[in-house]
Amino acid sequence: MDDADLNRDRLALALEAAGLDLWENDLITGEVTLNATKTFVELGFSEEEIVSDLQGIYGLFHPDDLGKVKKAVDDHLSGHTPQYRCEFRLRSRGGEWVWYANYGRIMDGNSSTPGKRFIGVTFNIDDRKRREDEIEQINRQLTAQNALLSQLNATLALLAANDSLTGLSNRRTLMELGVNECKRAQRFGHPLSVMVVDIDLFKAVNDGWGHLAGDRVICAVAQTCLARTRQGVDTVARYGGEEFVLVLPETDTHDALHLAESLRQAVAARQVLVGDEGATVCVTVSIGVATLRQGSDLSFEDLVKQADKALYQAKATGRNNVQCCAGG
Repeated sequence: MDDADLNRDRLALALEAAGLDLWENDLITGEVTLNATKTFVELGFSEEEIVSDLQGIYGLFHPDDLGKVKKAVDDHLSGHTPQYRCEFRLRSRGGEWVWYANYGRIMDGNSSTPGKRFIGVTFNIDDRKRREDEIEQINRQLTAQNALLSQLNATLALLAANDSLTGLSNRRTLMELGVNECKRAQRFGHPLSVMVVDIDLFKAVNDGWGHLAGDRVICAVAQTCLARTRQGVDTVARYGGEEFVLVLPETDTHDALHLAESLRQAVAARQVLVGDEGATVCVTVSIGVATLRQGSDLSFEDLVKQADKALYQAKATGRNNVQCCAGG
């Protein structure tokens, strides 16, 4: 065995150990001078079925990969890249798509004479790509599950913060927001008013029409309160069964009383559908108002108590009216 044969054997052994399949193309004639035989055998082709020209080989590439393969080849042939590298899918004889990678270079050329031998290796990367696909699919599922979890958490947070019947802030949320607004008003010396609204003679609605009708009345009053307050500024909360609290930042006593009277009139004028046959009821509300005085260190809870005290005065003076506490 001469040195040339020994070197070929050594090369063949190294390629086999590395799982590499050697190929060579003639850039002048377009002929495949050395087939990647091992690759074609892996794909299920017999020796007679192995293609011997570049166009025939291109016919085995996945349509989505063919463009990037040709670009990678062109980039190297034009000198834009020092070597040719690409990953792609080849169609097996049975029709399955198998992932492979190529690495190659133009050989026997120099600065004045372009090389005509395009030599490289092909190797199977199907297991790696499938693991990558599995990981990508798992990551997509995790992303979707995290998005769903975030949505559920947001829904739970909304349910925890809002009254289930009216959608208004609940009592716990009211107290948290109210404390913050009270501190802000005291810090900057701005006005803050609180309004307590109670539906008059609500028990008569429940007794006469049932609790479903009572729920409709509560929702109607809640909607009326929302319609007359500033979204994103004021807070409207369901404080108890038929009682509501409105927190009104940047609102002095004069403006709070004006709003309360407008709200009282709007509720009195509203007809609420309570029966399947078109029966309606009208209700009224009594309202107590309290305003935080500038320089006062009154807590939000105490401010609500003052507004509640004014509400009892409104109830005591015949209901369906507005009363004001001087505030703290």
